[in-house]
Amino acid sequence: MENLQALKQRFSIIGNDIHLNRALEKAVRVAPTDISVLVTGESGVGKESIPKIVHQLSHRKHAKYIAVNCGAIPEGTIDSELFGHEKGSFTGATQDRKGYFEVADGGTIFLDEVGELPLTTQVRLLRVLENGEFIKVGSSKVIKTNVRIVAATNVNMHSAIQNEKFREDLYYRLSTVEINLPALRERNEDIHLLFRKFAADFAQKYRMPSIRLDENAVSVLLNYRFPGNIRQLKNLAEQISVIEEERVVTATKLQQYLPNNKGNLPAVIGSKKENDFSTERDIMYKILFDMRNDINDLKKLTLDLMKSGNVEEVQEEHHQLIEKMYQNKEALDNNVEVLNIPQKSSTEKDYDFIETIEEDESLSLQDKEIEMIKKSLEKNSNKRKLAAKELGISERTLYRKIKQYDL
Repeated sequence: MENLQALKQRFSIIGNDIHLNRALEKAVRVAPTDISVLVTGESGVGKESIPKIVHQLSHRKHAKYIAVNCGAIPEGTIDSELFGHEKGSFTGATQDRKGYFEVADGGTIFLDEVGELPLTTQVRLLRVLENGEFIKVGSSKVIKTNVRIVAATNVNMHSAIQNEKFREDLYYRLSTVEINLPALRERNEDIHLLFRKFAADFAQKYRMPSIRLDENAVSVLLNYRFPGNIRQLKNLAEQISVIEEERVVTATKLQQYLPNNKGNLPAVIGSKKENDFSTERDIMYKILFDMRNDINDLKKLTLDLMKSGNVEEVQEEHHQLIEKMYQNKEALDNNVEVLNIPQKSSTEKDYDFIETIEEDESLSLQDKEIEMIKKSLEKNSNKRKLAAKELGISERTLYRKIKQYDL
């Protein structure tokens, strides 16, 4: 087995945490085989390093290595991307195309965010894992491939299986060996070491002296939970390196760069900020649906008035509905103005305005949806994954909405 320290230097891995070392040892041991590997861990922990180690230490190292971000490919095209398609199989398929599994024959495919795969694609992937076969989109010809699959996910796979978002049989096929990478907050001794490495790298990149933390700042750094893990720590080091003139960073200065600095305290379940976007969205939806119900009630009253022409009869028949709309009888007596509708308004043509109301209502809902999507994208710096999470929809659905509304 390759020396662990030499392995870290070769793949630029920093840290001496026991859990990290255990994950690297498993990667080295499994590399010479052809069994599938599933890498798990939170977003930003560096899961992409494990597939590279597995590929470079295997007999496939001279063949293709392809990394695919499954969460970034729209649901409608992912089958074509992975397995290829025949000319004319769908609109825009002007020529035959090889998929990643055909291109990487003999090599390794890294499926990042595999938990985001649609169920139909999961079935195709299961067949590749079972017998090395797949069929191009729009074709009936079976193609054989010899590809090793290494997958990664930050999704809780057991919950995804229970919620029927991921196939259980595919999970067990992918996770013949499961390698879990610890979160940065679980590698307390490595945090300052990583920070110093990033600071030195950015000092060299931007040709300036390296920053360093004083004793109190180091304590603040170690007590922060880093929800974004190594990626967040690297961004932190770069920000301070570029912005701060003083090369010695104090605890006060460091805290200015740490969002939600109380993140290491217990969370209050169910608490929300007053300006939370999801709260605004819920209120907006409620108002829209209440408006729609009121419009439907008004349409019903209007139709009955037009048919009967007897105001008193309609008031008696729908008194509960009228009281609900105007809250009390006093408001009804003082504020309701009854319009006399001509009796001749009996043809279907005279009811055209009702359809117009429905169309306006639909357009209003659509406008509100576009407005919310724009607001969320702007709030999250056009990062679709964060915006989708905030809106409570999948990233593929958001991508489809962006294309549909030409945003």
